[in-house]
Amino acid sequence: MHELGTIYYVIDTVEKLMVENDLKQVGSITLEVGEVSGIIPSYLMDFWQYAREKTEHFKETELKIEELKAVTYCQDCKQTYPTMQYGKECPYCHSPNTFLITGNEYNIKEIEAI
Repeated sequence: MHELGTIYYVIDTVEKLMVENDLKQVGSITLEVGEVSGIIPSYLMDFWQYAREKTEHFKETELKIEELKAVTYCQDCKQTYPTMQYGKECPYCHSPNTFLITGNEYNIKEIEAI
């Protein structure tokens, strides 16, 4: 359950940005979470509810999560395909010579200052 640590990392990062930009309050934080990142969005939401109550600045801040689909690229036929549906083997040419191009990210996409 690394989601709790992830939430505290987000809180620390946003607090530093608040100081740097002289912000008093944050309305929302939007996270991008890759489909195969190993992070479970529902756990993030649960831990956010817990952690924000323990902070000074985020008691009213909404957490938004955008899931990024996992996409794999085939080096042999040069096509992309949905990773979750087909796995490592290319559904077009059946090559295992593939790699993940998106879907394992975890980013703070947006911070809404109010």
